[in-house]
Amino acid sequence: MSAPAGRAAPAAPVLVAGAGPVGLSAALVLARAGVPVTVLEAGAELAAESRASTFHPPTLEMLDGLGVVEQLLSRGLIARTFQYRDRRTGPVAELDLAVLGDDTPYPYRVQCEQSKLTPLLARALAELPGTEVRFGCRVAEVRQDEASVTAVLDDGRTVRGSHLVAADGAHSAVRRSLGVGFDGMTYPERFLVASLDEDLTDELPDLAPIAYVMDPDEWLVLLRTPDHWRILLPTPEGTSDESELARLEQRLAQLRADMGADRHWRVAHASLYRVHQRVAAGFRQGRVLLCGDAAHVNNPLGGMGMNSGIHDAVLLGAALAALVNGEPGANAALDAAAEDRRACALTYVGAQTHRNWERLRVRDPEARASLLAELRATAADPTRARSALLRSSMIASLRPVS
Repeated sequence: MSAPAGRAAPAAPVLVAGAGPVGLSAALVLARAGVPVTVLEAGAELAAESRASTFHPPTLEMLDGLGVVEQLLSRGLIARTFQYRDRRTGPVAELDLAVLGDDTPYPYRVQCEQSKLTPLLARALAELPGTEVRFGCRVAEVRQDEASVTAVLDDGRTVRGSHLVAADGAHSAVRRSLGVGFDGMTYPERFLVASLDEDLTDELPDLAPIAYVMDPDEWLVLLRTPDHWRILLPTPEGTSDESELARLEQRLAQLRADMGADRHWRVAHASLYRVHQRVAAGFRQGRVLLCGDAAHVNNPLGGMGMNSGIHDAVLLGAALAALVNGEPGANAALDAAAEDRRACALTYVGAQTHRNWERLRVRDPEARASLLAELRATAADPTRARSALLRSSMIASLRPVS
């Protein structure tokens, strides 16, 4: 049916698959540019799981641009420092993000579960015209032609749009439907994450809010969130999840003994998952863009997964909005943005997080001593510290720095 005379037919919305932090960030970028958006979320509501929990400075800058950073800051914990520790002897080096004060208005990390960000994004999105979030809509397949894209839901319903942003996770049905390769590797160990109902600084007063604990036999990461301390432990191959969860208390007891803590640590929740380093063969396929875990996955060491996904959403969302709004040269600019984000996933995020994994588990005594000396020298020299922090904070992944 055609539109009545004198009235333009309503524009087909851009579809977004997934209402996580990446999908909602992309939707908000598009909506703020006047582009109608329909978000299709598989779940019955926004996910409440405590997944990613670190926000880096450039991500905070982007969330400021979307009008939600102050609300996030009020819900999170500001972490100005992070440290490297030896499991038994304690702190090795501590880096202070304050040296980035001339590089960013947010010279710190914010520790806050991603489940506290998504409602903020959803509320901001709901205040804009032409927006809709549909729950219980799992995208199973995508079809496209020269003029439109159609999302086929798992119950057979279809939703038509002008373009589609796939933010439907590492097992993306959109990516699979398009036949896009997802090459990479799987780490030999699973990662066990436990949330502790304890303030670890009561017994370990020299513990920074984020601590990378090096050990040749069992490295780990400790990080603080507003609600818990989280601990990440590697687990060996060839064991069941049940057996690893059953021996968690034993492992924590040994860790307390190694670190000089005596009090029992109460575990609120624990889970295991496999970790991969993979990048999609292309982030743009015609009218479809891949963002976040649908486009690339990496290990969590350094907290770059969600952050790089939000960067995808903001940068690709802005380029797509320019295309939808008919700006000159926008199609080529969108191609370039997609290539830039893929290059970042390959050469920056993937490389940096894999290096983080390697340095925590160094076994050779000489190599280990050299690494510890390097970390101490970096922390002691403001120039070297700034250079290292520009990389670890992800500022260097987005703009040239001197």
